[in-house]
Amino acid sequence: MERTHRCGDMRGDDTGEDVVLKGWVHRVRDHGGKRFVDLRDREGIVQVVLSPEETERFHESEDLGREYLLEVEGEMQERPEGTVNEDMDTGKVEVSASSFDVISESETPPFSLDNEKTDEAREELRFEHRYLDLRRPRVAENMKKRHEFFHAARNFLAENEFVEVETPYLTKSTPEGARDFVVPSRNFGGNFYALPQSPQLFKQLLMVGGMDRYYQVVKCFRDEDTRKDRQPEFTQLDLEVSFMEQDEFLQMMGDLLATAFEDAFGEEFETPVERITWQEAMDNWGSDRPDRRYGMKLHNVSSIVEGSELNIFARTVEEGGVVKGFRLEGRAGELSNNDMDDLIDYAEEEGAGGLIWVKLTGEGFESPVEDYLETETLRELIDEFDAEAGDVLFFVADEKPVANEVLGSLRRHLADNVFDLAEEAEGYELLWITDFPMFSYEDGEFGSEHHPFTMPREPEKLREADSDDEDALLQLDADAYDIVLNGYEIGGGSKRIHDPELQQKVFDVLGLSEEEVEERFGWFVDAFQYGAPPHRGIAFGADRIFMVFQDEPNIREVIPFPKSKQGHDYLTDAPSPPREDQLEGLGIEVIETEDE
Repeated sequence: MERTHRCGDMRGDDTGEDVVLKGWVHRVRDHGGKRFVDLRDREGIVQVVLSPEETERFHESEDLGREYLLEVEGEMQERPEGTVNEDMDTGKVEVSASSFDVISESETPPFSLDNEKTDEAREELRFEHRYLDLRRPRVAENMKKRHEFFHAARNFLAENEFVEVETPYLTKSTPEGARDFVVPSRNFGGNFYALPQSPQLFKQLLMVGGMDRYYQVVKCFRDEDTRKDRQPEFTQLDLEVSFMEQDEFLQMMGDLLATAFEDAFGEEFETPVERITWQEAMDNWGSDRPDRRYGMKLHNVSSIVEGSELNIFARTVEEGGVVKGFRLEGRAGELSNNDMDDLIDYAEEEGAGGLIWVKLTGEGFESPVEDYLETETLRELIDEFDAEAGDVLFFVADEKPVANEVLGSLRRHLADNVFDLAEEAEGYELLWITDFPMFSYEDGEFGSEHHPFTMPREPEKLREADSDDEDALLQLDADAYDIVLNGYEIGGGSKRIHDPELQQKVFDVLGLSEEEVEERFGWFVDAFQYGAPPHRGIAFGADRIFMVFQDEPNIREVIPFPKSKQGHDYLTDAPSPPREDQLEGLGIEVIETEDE
């Protein structure tokens, strides 16, 4: 018999209708000679009433167990007065069953599929039986939100003349900043494909090929340690356009996200999305992915403390450094002196020479340096931060980049690990970060902050600079941008270099020889000899988006078939040893190490 309705779609408008449902038994309850079955499918749960008077073969319902798959025929009715369940979308109705059939029986599940009880189950057990875990309403909702987001995004992009194009998974290793997963080739012994960390080079070649506007929902692969917001394989919404400058592009991408967020998650965002530069983000928040919802903005107080009796403040300013700090609001009473010692240790581990703290109390203030803080200086600091009793002020005195990064890290540590400020913060904040540095510099070598094909904001300054002029090159900004949602980077991109001469200048700065360029991506740069258009793009980390909006503790919960914290697939038990005949055909021998 054909299904007429989904379980979770039942509402009061359906009362009186004859329905046929197909779903899994979520739970069974016996009351007054009747049996109440919560029947579940991907859309939700509805109550089915089995009774001796109304239901054929009622006696067979004695054997119903959890996760039995049933077909139920009956009439949709309003629930009797006093039995309405306001916590269920279907809580005003029920199905009075005239008949039922067992489609499939089920063993007793190894863990409860109730949302409220599943937290008790080990993650390994849930992922080993992910096909059961997917039946849970919470996980099913996550999967539906993935679909709704991509559906809305595809519609928006189609309306804006984007073409969906697939790019290869078996390709050549390219410089993306992480380790590749490699795949041995049978036909080319001793050689390996690499799984793409992103479709970066191929999407640029699509622009050279005249595709003009491209997008793709694509799997990417990086052989790196997992975190709560990172998996070895993940999904990107990947885009590239030609002939579009930054303002127009960021406006369009903001509109794309706002449209998809509203359609999928019911959250409205104003556009254009606010933009700040990378330098503003670092100076004010100590991070290039700030969550500004919980405050603690960084202040430069060097001018206030430059003549202070506190030697570390005065000496740092005199030597060209800075004194910066932030205010932690209303938490002074929750931090003991031992807690403060732990925070000092944390700041020192992050690279600071030390951490100064001041607690404001109803009687005055407490600080390990209170004997050296003049009353007038303290008053000016309190005014600068608009602080009051119950607040804590934290200060770092160092070179500006160090002070920014340490305070930014301490700020996140307090918010995420000490007080759960990020969890308590309300709403969603979307923010563009623009004008990242073009180059990094470490141990006498330049590196790309984004990737070596990123266009500088002022190309002529790069052309004119010497390839080893550290000061000039480190002052260059890239036409690069990230988008941040509640402190998570959910997308990043840039304008790409389309001029072969300028590209060669970047290779020279990075110290890449002609042989290295040719061997690593000669096939790619050759294309730019044939009328390459100016182009730019971005990739959105879809899984992180779903994690934030679905309020999940980690990214694994929003991926259909995720890997564990160690990158292990408990469902299929991958990775696993290859068969001997596979290795022989590839000409590969596996050598065991002591660690193994």
